[in-house]
Amino acid sequence: MTKPSALETLIELAKTRADDAARRLGALNNQNMDMEGKLVLLLQYYDEYRARFQASMQRGLTASDWRNYHEFLDKLDAAIAQQREILVSVRQRVAAGQVAWQAARQTLTSYDTLAQRQVRNQLMRAAKCEQKQTDELIANTAARRDPTHSS
Repeated sequence: MTKPSALETLIELAKTRADDAARRLGALNNQNMDMEGKLVLLLQYYDEYRARFQASMQRGLTASDWRNYHEFLDKLDAAIAQQREILVSVRQRVAAGQVAWQAARQTLTSYDTLAQRQVRNQLMRAAKCEQKQTDELIANTAARRDPTHSS
């Protein structure tokens, strides 16, 4: 079994890094969707609870019921604000994950390009060597047939 070249080793490492970056980006995208979903639920719940509060106000509320509604709406406001901050943070991590994945893919592409160039150069050298051998064989055959070129 032949020992892998340094370039092959770099390509394998770059593939691993690109795959890892893609997995991390996928996880970050999932986390982003989860956080967006939680924010949507909180906003819906806030709207529903506020509508109930409005309906209760029209029917008449005691001071303690009014205070309880307001305290709960304030807590929902705080939860929504916190969820929005979390979502901003997650989106920043998603953006950073995209940059990391793109960089890893670019590195892999660069190494692949180098490997293709190396293979192309090896094929050209082999073709030149084969052409040289063919030319020498033809020259030697011609020299053996032509008695004036004898030594």
